[in-house]
Amino acid sequence: MKWGVVRFPGSLDDADALWALGQVMGQEARALWHKDEDLAGVQCVVLPGGFSYGDYLRCGAIARFSPIMKSVVRFANDGGLVIGICNGFQILCEAHLLPGALTRNRSLSFICERVNVRVENAATPFTCAARQGEVLRLPIKHGEGLYVAPAGELRAMEERGQVLLRYTDAAGRERDDANPNGSTRAIAGVANETFNVFGLMPHPEHAVEAALGGEDGRKIFRSIIMSVERTSAAKPGATSGGTSAGRSSSSSV
Repeated sequence: MKWGVVRFPGSLDDADALWALGQVMGQEARALWHKDEDLAGVQCVVLPGGFSYGDYLRCGAIARFSPIMKSVVRFANDGGLVIGICNGFQILCEAHLLPGALTRNRSLSFICERVNVRVENAATPFTCAARQGEVLRLPIKHGEGLYVAPAGELRAMEERGQVLLRYTDAAGRERDDANPNGSTRAIAGVANETFNVFGLMPHPEHAVEAALGGEDGRKIFRSIIMSVERTSAAKPGATSGGTSAGRSSSSSV
């Protein structure tokens, strides 16, 4: 499978994402420069964490206007798979590929720690390698990770199964002290209505090797790989990473 990791000025985790995908997951992964307009035939685009363009104005506000984002928007609108991690999540919200926005943590300070997130919908291209209700342990490091959206939009998102990850304690229970940034409804990751774009604040690329604290992040990447393989099997010769997914389901892989 072909992956493209976008590199913006100020990106920090692009090299980590390339390592996780190429060296750990055994995938074909390449860097895509922010001034490029050609996605080079990739099947999934990764927008990595960091401080794109120095986080001037707002996190992700300038990156959304970079040349490559025009191609990413077209790719996503055509059904291609896009995952935004931390700053990448912020960019996807700024580009209106995902609903809502990320704002300052309720502590008004930068946080860096490992957290627990519960899989709320295991019937998507980004979570199908996990079980419904499974708790993953992943690291976070951000200053603006408090997810917000209008109340009516949040209700519709919940009904459609667009909330894919939620902060919980190790037992999968929602608790205020297990919500590290005060995110609305403890939301840690959301998808768009067609389930081909996903943004999350935790960093799966930093959780792919036991020696570095855990391997739960592999399930996010493995889900995407499985999804593309299924799509290719169903449509021989297909090159797009686009796929479809149902609403929240208790089925697991």
